[in-house]
Amino acid sequence: MKSKSVKVLLALLCSLLLLAGCGKQEEKPLTIAAAASLEKIFTQRLIPLFNERYPKIKIEGTYSGSGNLALQIEQGLPADIFVSASPKQMEVLEQKGIVKKENVVDLLVNKVVLIVPTASANKIGSFKELADCKQPALGDPKSVPAGQYAKEILTKLNLWDEVSKRASFATGVTQVLHWVAEGGADAGIVYATDALTNEKVEVVAEAPQGTMAKPAIYCLGVLKTTKESKLFADFLLSDEAQKIFEEYGFTTIKR
Repeated sequence: MKSKSVKVLLALLCSLLLLAGCGKQEEKPLTIAAAASLEKIFTQRLIPLFNERYPKIKIEGTYSGSGNLALQIEQGLPADIFVSASPKQMEVLEQKGIVKKENVVDLLVNKVVLIVPTASANKIGSFKELADCKQPALGDPKSVPAGQYAKEILTKLNLWDEVSKRASFATGVTQVLHWVAEGGADAGIVYATDALTNEKVEVVAEAPQGTMAKPAIYCLGVLKTTKESKLFADFLLSDEAQKIFEEYGFTTIKR
């Protein structure tokens, strides 16, 4: 009888330990894949503000060039939300059935600008002067939206062939910013919001009127329609979040 009692007690104890272990399991984090140019605003302002309201929702962010992120998502990156610096990458995911068109919305507009090192003595002053630039820096147009815009602008100005011969191509717009800021490049094409984050660079020109078919639009796509992803998407579209985007130099879209 004592042996049976001991076995029953052990079984009960194991059950209680299993239940306790289950109770301690953490919920799956909300994974965000966002354009590199959004990393600071997400990590410094938006995610902390969201977590003040929803402390139980853990957020993990992956930040890189939008083309690179889209490829990672295609290959299995478990992203719940994708914020692309161009509609092109989002359209690719739509075509592959990874995100539904009704779950995609235009989020922001950015400006494409020409930057030079602040301390440079021989400054390039316009997009047309890039033809004389010895070390220009651009995003890779194969995967970086800012690079695609740069190619579009320079092609319109009949400068692409000349500039691309000497250009260093980066895997992300933040890399272009770094090269110019540290003097590794004489000039570079980035977003206006990136230029605002680094005192070592200055904006000398905006993309000339008529050189871009469409503005630089950032898209928000909800890949997995969970309660958590919908909450975060709604938060990014809220007036409060939109004001923060404006503080960082973005133009918001009236809805």
